[in-house]
Amino acid sequence: MTFRQFAFNNVIRNKRLYAAYFLSSLFTVMVFFTFSIFAYHPALRGTGMHSSVTKGMNISAGIIYVFSFFFILYSMSSFLQSRKREFGLLMIQGMSMKQIRLMVFLENMLIGFFATLGGILLGVVFAKGILLLAENVLIIESRLPFYFPTKAILSTFVSFIVLFFFISLFVTYVLRSKKLIELIKGNKMSKGEPKANIFLTLLAVLLLGIGYTTALLAKGMMIVVVMIPVIIVVIVGTYLLFTQLSVYIIRKLKKKESIFWFKTNMLLFSDLAFRMKDNARTFFMVSIVSTVAFSAIGTLFGFQTVLTSNIKNVQATTFSYKAYEPENEKQNVEFINKTLQEEKIKADSEHTVMSYYEIANDKILITKESDFNRFASLIGEKQIDVKDGQVIVVEFEGTNFGQTTELLDETVKLDTGVILKPKEDEVIYSRALPATDSYYIVSDHDYDELPKPIEKQSFYAWQVKSGKEKIMGVSEKIYDHIERHEFTSVDYEIYEIMKFYGPILFVGLFIGVVFFVSAGSFLYFRLYMDLDEDKQKFSSIAKMGLTVKELKKVLTRQTAILFFAPIIVALIHGAVALTALSNLFEFNIFKESVMVLGVFLIIQIIYFFIVRFFYTKQIQAVI
Repeated sequence: MTFRQFAFNNVIRNKRLYAAYFLSSLFTVMVFFTFSIFAYHPALRGTGMHSSVTKGMNISAGIIYVFSFFFILYSMSSFLQSRKREFGLLMIQGMSMKQIRLMVFLENMLIGFFATLGGILLGVVFAKGILLLAENVLIIESRLPFYFPTKAILSTFVSFIVLFFFISLFVTYVLRSKKLIELIKGNKMSKGEPKANIFLTLLAVLLLGIGYTTALLAKGMMIVVVMIPVIIVVIVGTYLLFTQLSVYIIRKLKKKESIFWFKTNMLLFSDLAFRMKDNARTFFMVSIVSTVAFSAIGTLFGFQTVLTSNIKNVQATTFSYKAYEPENEKQNVEFINKTLQEEKIKADSEHTVMSYYEIANDKILITKESDFNRFASLIGEKQIDVKDGQVIVVEFEGTNFGQTTELLDETVKLDTGVILKPKEDEVIYSRALPATDSYYIVSDHDYDELPKPIEKQSFYAWQVKSGKEKIMGVSEKIYDHIERHEFTSVDYEIYEIMKFYGPILFVGLFIGVVFFVSAGSFLYFRLYMDLDEDKQKFSSIAKMGLTVKELKKVLTRQTAILFFAPIIVALIHGAVALTALSNLFEFNIFKESVMVLGVFLIIQIIYFFIVRFFYTKQIQAVI
C-alpha cells in the first residue's frame, strides 16, 4: 500500500467524521458556483439592471469565498483535535511528523477536490431550476435560458482548489508544535472543570443588559449612532455568557441535591460541566454566525415590507393622478379613462380639489367631510361624521415623524373668527387621501368658512373592480403618455421596486442560508468529536444498569442543549436587532421577524431530530 493509498483509506475510515465537513463544503461550493452561473450568464451581460445583478452576484460570491476559508479552517481544526491519539500511535509505529503533515495535507486536498467536483456537479444539475427561480425572484423581464457554464465551472474549480491548498498548508503547519505525550493521551487530557469568575459572570449579565436596553430604547437615527457600540458590547457579553455565566449556573444547579440527584441529571450536569470550556467556544461562534443570518434575512424582508407598505399607505387606490400642470389636466384624465375603456377594465373613480393652508409655518391639507367620505368609500373604509365646530386629525399610517402631535397643538381659524381645536381622542387613521403627513377634516359648512388656501391641487383616483390582470400593461401605456410624478400605479410602482430589490433579497437569502448551514455544521462537528468518548462512557454506565430508555433521555437532553443553547441566544439577539430596526424605520415588522425567526427555528428542530437519531443509534450499537 502506497502512502497516497494510506491517506485515501484514512478518509474512508473516518467517513462519519468527515461527512458533515464534506457535505458543508460541497454546499458552499454549489452556492458559489450558483452565483458564478449568474455572473457569467449571457442574458445578464450589459448595463443597467442586468449589470447590477451581475455585480451583486460577484460581490456575494466573494463574501461566500472569504467565509468558506474560515469555515473550512475551523472544520479542519476540529478534525485534528479529534485525531490526536491516532497521530500519536502513528508516530510510535515510526511515522515522522513530516509524514503526518503530508498525510493530513493529502487527506484535506482529497476531500476538497471531491467536494469541489460534487458542488459543481450538483450546481449544473440544479442550474435550470435555480435559473427559473431567479426569473421570478429577481423579476427579470428577459428569460434566463440554460447554458453550459464553462467559465463558471473553471472559476469555481480553480478558486476552491486554491482555497483548499492554502488551508491544507496552514493546518499541517499547526501540527508542528504537538508533543508525543499530548498526541497519545488525545482528548483524555482533561482541561479541568472550568470555574466561573463572579466578576465576569456579573459583567456578562451587565453587558447583555446594557446592549439590549440601548438597542430597544434608541429611537430614529440614534439607532445608527449606537449600533457599533451595541454590537461590540453584545458580542463580548455573549462570549462571557457561555464561558462564565453558563458555568456559574451549572455549578449552582449541581449544588442543589434535589435537582442534581434526580434520576439521570447527574450524568447530564457532570458531562456539561466537564465539557463547558470547549463547548463555550462553539456555542459562541454558532450564536454569532446564526445572529448574522437571522438579522440579515430579517432586515431584508423587513426593508422590503417598509418600501412596499409606504407606497400602499400613500396610494390606497389602483391608479391616481395629481394635476401638477393644470393645462394638461383635462386631456390626461380623458386619456386615462379612454385607456381603461379600451382594455375593458372596470373601475370606480372619484375627483376632488385638495386645499392646503399655512399652519404653524407649514403647508397642511384641510379637507371637508363629504370629500373624505367619498374617497373612504372608494377604498372600502368606514365613513365619518364631522359636526360643525369639530376638527379631526387624520394620522398617516406610514412612518410618523411627529406631525400628528404638532397638529393637535395647533388650531384652525375660520373667516367668521371661530377657532376649531382638535382633540387627542378624535385622531383617526385613514388611507383615503394620498397624504404623506397628517391632515385635518372639518365639516362641509366649516370648510366653506375657511380663508383662501395657499395652494390647490386637483386629484383623481381609480379603484379597479375587474380586469386586474391587465393593470401592468395599462400602467405602461399611461406612463408612456403622462409624467411619472403625476400618475401613479401602485402595482407597477411595487413591481419597479421589487425589480431593483429582488437581486438584493436573492443574494441576502443565499448568504444567510450559507451562514446558517455552517452554524449547524459547527454543532455537528462538536457533537461527533466526542462520539468515541461517549461510546466508552455510556458502555461503562450501561454495565451499572443504565436502561436504553434512560440512555435515550440523557442523549436527547445533551444533544438538545448543544443544538438549542446557542440558537436560543441567537434568536434573542435577532429579535432585539429586528425590533431596533422597527424603531429605526418607525414601522412594525413584527410579522416578518416572527416568520424569519420561526422558519430558522423549525429548520433547527428538524436538523436536531435527524442528528439525534443517528447519534443515539451509534451509542446504542456499542451497548
